[in-house]
Amino acid sequence: MNVKIFEFNPISENTYIAYDETKECVIIDPGCFFPDEKVLLLDFILDNDLVVKHLLNTHLHFDHVFGNNFIYEQFKLETEANKGDEFLLEEMPTQLQMFGFKNEGAIIPKIGKYLKENDIVKFGKQQFVVFEVPGHSPGSLAFYNEKAGCVFVGDALFRGSVGRTDLAGGNHQQLIKGIKEKLLTLPKETVVYSGHGPLTTIGDEIKSNFYLQ
Repeated sequence: MNVKIFEFNPISENTYIAYDETKECVIIDPGCFFPDEKVLLLDFILDNDLVVKHLLNTHLHFDHVFGNNFIYEQFKLETEANKGDEFLLEEMPTQLQMFGFKNEGAIIPKIGKYLKENDIVKFGKQQFVVFEVPGHSPGSLAFYNEKAGCVFVGDALFRGSVGRTDLAGGNHQQLIKGIKEKLLTLPKETVVYSGHGPLTTIGDEIKSNFYLQ
């Protein structure tokens, strides 16, 4: 499986396109905000003749959903996310204002399919197993591809750090518990794709992440 990484919007959010030789792909957390970012995302898909099968969100904080409506307009794919984060979409104008974004005329994306623990997302020759890892947000999800040896964790886990829990519905103890039970039990060589910042591995985080000792 191939993974294309884009760093989008003023909060430097990681948007991912995962695809394989079948040309089928999924988009994870489309954070494209500026017009040129949307063009970059679309051009990569079109230039590589990719067929987008799923629009996945690890969670629904505004910086991870900026591009959801754009993806719907282009490919008629609705958001797939956990119901526990649905309230964040309703509060999106407040979130935007809190972080200094103008929200005039903002179109709030909707969830088209609810994802929960142990659901399977298939595309091409790949499949993701869905883990619920709440704490950064109530509905935070991770997408694990055992065959490819990687996991997309959103803002639950970062290199040397964990997600903030001071936003609506956050819970630090719940987050740490979920990371240890759902993520740190994966093979140590598993590559971790986070919502912000560089890649890491499960083994590296077990060894050196201060918050998980």
